[in-house]
Parts: sequence; structure tokens; C-alpha cells
Amino acid sequence: MNLLLTRFGERRIVLTLVLGIALALPLCSSWGIPPDSGAVASARQDFNAGNYAGAIKTLESAASGGSASAEVYYWLGRSYYEMHDVDDAVKNAEKSVSMDPKNSLYHQWLGRAYGAKADRDHSFFQARKVKKEFEQAVQLDPSNLQARRDLEQFTMDAPGIVGGSKDEAMTQVNAIAAADPVQGDLARAAYDADALKKPDQAEAEYKQVLDAKPRNMDAYFEAADFYVGQKKTADLQNAIQAAAAVNPSDPRLAFFRGVAGVLSGGDLGSAEQELKSYLASTPDRSDWPSHAGARTWLGKLYEAQGKRADAAEQYRAALQLDSQDKEARTRLQNLGKTSP
Repeated sequence: MNLLLTRFGERRIVLTLVLGIALALPLCSSWGIPPDSGAVASARQDFNAGNYAGAIKTLESAASGGSASAEVYYWLGRSYYEMHDVDDAVKNAEKSVSMDPKNSLYHQWLGRAYGAKADRDHSFFQARKVKKEFEQAVQLDPSNLQARRDLEQFTMDAPGIVGGSKDEAMTQVNAIAAADPVQGDLARAAYDADALKKPDQAEAEYKQVLDAKPRNMDAYFEAADFYVGQKKTADLQNAIQAAAAVNPSDPRLAFFRGVAGVLSGGDLGSAEQELKSYLASTPDRSDWPSHAGARTWLGKLYEAQGKRADAAEQYRAALQLDSQDKEARTRLQNLGKTSP
């Protein structure tokens, strides 16, 4: 389930005509600035750089006084989520929702944290909570299209006993399409591929996305990810070129160029450089191609070159980053079975 981050609105400070009165009060309360806003800003810088441990340290310090804002706990939950610390992600996300129950984004990320816990624990109880939070996020803010995508994906993938329903998924597809045609095409493509198991229909939707030439880079990479799964190298290259025309400096291009090189079997040297560049220049974050995935593709590349020891090293590195990477585990096991 590919999940993309939703941008969080910045606070603004507005001076009033009663400045003289306001100056007589403590600065933070008079201007409406939470006393922990500086800590949140610092933590977000660390978060965006991939320094999740640093963000947690700053936010935990802000929370230690017992008067932290809901935003502190929201970013704590997000940071623990990126660290794959499911229990602390859930705990802090629940705290943010309890403090600000009308915030759509907080409910959405609590749903994601519950989803990670449900996957880890194989828990139907946790899975039911996922749907409830996504539904609440959509109810609070119908324009939160990423929450709608999360709800669509859940209702497509989950069994009926925990709230899965293809009809409900299609309801979200239609609502997304009514709000944003490109996002609607992406939602419908995911439905065609995952719910209907009709990749040809999904491919037609992704072609419409690329033809629309959106400014949103995520749209191109979602299409590219589909083409990777279908092993359609030429279409993947077209998606990469279209994305590069919008933002040639986006670091995710290196990942997909490397993958395209491995799939084509052409210039493996350049593909290796692209994948290593991606690993070296980007933080490992849940809304971008994972570093574990990049390591697995490097392993495939080395296998194609006959470098079995190097391939095994990459698969082990991938499993260190993501113990649930089934492909890395299977390929590593197969290397062991066929070793001299």
C-alpha cells in the first residue's frame, strides 16, 4: 500500500490593533503561538532530513512539561512511524487525536499507525480501527483526498469481516474524481489493478494521467510504480521522462532510472550508480521508494552480473531495513540453495 504524505498547513501570525494590550500579556498567549512551536519547527527540519531520532528527542523534550500541543504528539507519532516503532506511533497519534479530535489529518495518521500495528500483529481488532479513523478523517474534511485514497485502499484490500468492500472503495473513487480529475484517474487505476485485477484498464487510466501532464510529481511516480510491477520498461521510461520534464532534480528519478536499467538489462553500470545515488542522497521515508526496495533492486542487478556475494549482501541489507521484504528473503534463500 503506497501511502503519500499530506502537507500540514503552516501557522500564521497576525498583528492586531490592540498590540499595546497584547504586549502586556505573555508573548506566546498574546499572539496565539503555542509555547512549543519552536520545538515543532526544529523537529520538522530534522524530520524532513530523515533525522527521525533527532526529531523525537526534540519533541519528547517539549512534551516532558506536560503542556505540549496536539501538534507535538502528531509529529511524534509521525516520527515513530518512520522509525517503524509501531507502538509509540500509535500512542502518540492517539494522544494528538484526543487533544484535537476535529483534525482530519490527525485521524488519518492514527489510521495509518493502526494499519501498521494490524499488519505486525495480524490483528482483526486493529484493522477495524483503521477503517474507523480513515472514515473519520474523510468526514471531518471531505477535501482530504489522500485520506480518501487511504480509505479506498483499505476497503479494496481488507476482508469483509473487518470492513472491506469494493462498493465502498468505488464510492471513494467517484468522490475523488469529482474533486480532482487527475487524482480520480489515479484512484480508478488503483481500483482497476487491485480490486478488479484488470491491469489493462489500469494502464489506460495511467496513460490519461501522463497525458494530463500534472504538476504533482507523485502522480508520475505512482504510474511509474505500476509499470515496474507490470515489467513494462518502455512505459516506465516514458513516465520517468515526463516526470523529469516537470522537475529534473527530484531525487526519486534516480530510483526509477535504476530500476528501469535493471529491468531492461542494458547499462547496468549506470543503473547501479542511480540506485546508489538514491540511497546516498535521500532519507528513508514511507511516502518514497524505500531504501529496502532499492537494496533489493541492487541485489537483482548484481545477480544479473553474476556477483552472487554482492547480491546476497544487498538482500541482507534490505532485510535489516525491512524484515517483511519477501522478495529479498526469497532471493537470499535461493542464492543459498544454489551456492557452490
